[in-house]
Amino acid sequence: MASDAVKQILTAEALSNKRISAANETADNIIKDAEKYSAVAIQKSISRASGEVEKIRADYMEKFDVHARQSGIECTAKIAEIRSQAEKNMDNAVNAVIKEFF
Repeated sequence: MASDAVKQILTAEALSNKRISAANETADNIIKDAEKYSAVAIQKSISRASGEVEKIRADYMEKFDVHARQSGIECTAKIAEIRSQAEKNMDNAVNAVIKEFF
């Protein structure tokens, strides 16, 4: 009888160890799968973020080009205005010199 009880206990322990081992293996597999899926999800997120960055960069470059063109136009106009004023000043200076000596 005692030997039957010991056999049952040993059998139960062996079965328990097998189940624990199987559960650990299943848990490990679940963790590995989760790691794979999370890595894929991270890559997708990075890819989407990279796409957004490119859109934003393109938008800023477009705005920069518009601003650069507008600044060029404004600078050209300002240079023309300064040149015109300088020519007037030069004419006035020449006339003043001529009046003083002639």
